[in-house]
Amino acid sequence: MREFLANLGLFRRHPKTMRIALSIAALVCCAISARAQGNYEIQVYGADTVAPKSTMVELHSNFTPEGQKYIVDGVYPTNHQQHETLEITQGLTSWSEVGFYVFTSWQDGHGVQWVGDHIRPRVRVPDSWHWPVGVSLSTEVGYQRAVYSPDTWTWEIRPIVDKAIGRWYFAVNPALERTWHGPDVKQGLGFSPGVKVGYDFTKQISGGVEYYADYGRLGAFDSLHDQQQQIFAVTDLNVSPKWEINFGVGVGPTAGTDHLIVKGIIGRHFSWGRQSPVD
Repeated sequence: MREFLANLGLFRRHPKTMRIALSIAALVCCAISARAQGNYEIQVYGADTVAPKSTMVELHSNFTPEGQKYIVDGVYPTNHQQHETLEITQGLTSWSEVGFYVFTSWQDGHGVQWVGDHIRPRVRVPDSWHWPVGVSLSTEVGYQRAVYSPDTWTWEIRPIVDKAIGRWYFAVNPALERTWHGPDVKQGLGFSPGVKVGYDFTKQISGGVEYYADYGRLGAFDSLHDQQQQIFAVTDLNVSPKWEINFGVGVGPTAGTDHLIVKGIIGRHFSWGRQSPVD
């Protein structure tokens, strides 16, 4: 305690030393939160796939009013970043699809920039199997520029389980992630679950909660302080089978997470054949 008080006296006598120490402390805190957050397509997936002879085009719009404010290890801060992600998903069969993403970012001082691309094939359990829950499995591989994520090449495998019970809807995405190129390449598999609970207030309007997290390496999770966790209040508008509309506001309760994010998803089905269910 005496040493601590003595150090306080030193800082008071030398305010410049105090400013340097506070700056170092701030950089340490920022380094904790510098891990890439997947704030490009914030979505808990359902088990259904896009029907064959049809295409789903989605625009994911995410804005961070309150996020990480410093450049750390060459990675741009997330504060006041606007992300626009184009997702195009093509139905292959009644139980498979493939999706492609184009990530972009806009921010004062950097303008509009291309961030990276991902590809995502997915398969699901066919309806003819009559399982009591919807089940599908997607795998996503892609590249993102180092100024937006230190881990430039990544891979994800995402099991998806969902179920509708009356007006209630439940979905769980216990995703596993792996870095192929970057500082986390030796960290093994990371665990990043997503959960959604929704309720149909009317046939057109649903509300609910979505939860996203990055707990760190499987089998050796990060401390709660360093984990990324986001909780969103969301609304889904079911105006037509051809449209997907989702809006939400999310908060990050941990130090390793952007503290406030606003997101929106607008999607449109396009049919190319008479057998499509959205004709």
